[in-house]
Amino acid sequence: MSSHPSNYAMTLTEAPRRTRVHSEPVTLTRAVNSEWIKFRTLRSSWAILGAGILAMLFFAAIVGLQVRHLKPDLQPADISPSGTLQGYYLVQLLIGALGVIFVSGEYGTGMIRSTMTAVPKRVPVLWAKLLVFVAIIAISMILVSFAAFFVGQAVISSTRPAFSLGSPGALRVVVGTGLYLTLLGTIGAGLGWIVRNTAGSLVSFVTLALVLPVLFGDALGHWGKHVGEFFPTAAGAAFSNSVPEQPSLSPWVGLSVMAAWAVITLVVGYWALRRRDV
Repeated sequence: MSSHPSNYAMTLTEAPRRTRVHSEPVTLTRAVNSEWIKFRTLRSSWAILGAGILAMLFFAAIVGLQVRHLKPDLQPADISPSGTLQGYYLVQLLIGALGVIFVSGEYGTGMIRSTMTAVPKRVPVLWAKLLVFVAIIAISMILVSFAAFFVGQAVISSTRPAFSLGSPGALRVVVGTGLYLTLLGTIGAGLGWIVRNTAGSLVSFVTLALVLPVLFGDALGHWGKHVGEFFPTAAGAAFSNSVPEQPSLSPWVGLSVMAAWAVITLVVGYWALRRRDV
C-alpha cells in the first residue's frame, strides 16, 4: 500500500537538516592559542610556576638576612651580586619539571592523540608548545630574578652597603638567572618529547642536570671536572653566578653551551616526533 502524500511530505519536513561545518586551516597562531589554553587551564602549571616564584623571593630574603653582617665564615659566592639569587638551586628543579610535564603530560592522559589529529603535521605542535613555554617562563623568571635581587639587597642595605644593578656583573647575573632557568625548562621540554613518559623524562632531566655534573666533577678526577664544565647546569652557572665553581667556562661560552644543549634536545625531540607514532 502506498503512503499518503501528506505523510510523505511530513517525513521530508521532519528529516534532519544538514549543517555546514566551518573549518579553517591549521596555522601556528591557532596552535599557539591552543597550547596557551592548555597551559592556563592546568592548575599544576600555575602551582609549579607560583612555587618557583615564591621560592626565589623567600630564599633571597633568607640569604640577605644571613649575609647582612660580614663574617669570616661567609663564602665569596654568598656576598657576591648573585648571592641573593641562590633560590635558583631549588627553582631549577621546578621549572625543569614543568617543562617535562607540559609535554609528557599529554602522552600520559592520551590527549596527544587529539592534539595530533587537530594538527596532523605535528611540527607546529612542537613550535607552539615551545613558544608558549619559553614566553611564560622567560618573562616570569627574569622578572622574579630582578625582584629577588632587589628584595635581598634591600635586606642587606639595612646594615651595610648593598649591590645595585650598576655594580660590576650584577645585571648579567640577574638576567642570566632568568635565562638559565628558561633554558633548563626548555631542556626539560625537549626530554619530554624524546622520552614521552613523565617519570622517565623526569629521571632523565635530574640525571642530566644534577647527577652527571656531580659525578664527573667529584668522582672522576681532574679530567672529569673539565668534562663536567660542559653539562648544561655547570655551563649555565658560569654565566648566572658571580663566582662560579672552578674550573669553569667563561660566562658567554657557558651560556652558549647551555643554549646548545637546549637546541640539541629540541632537535632530537623534533626527530622523534616525526619518526614515531603517537
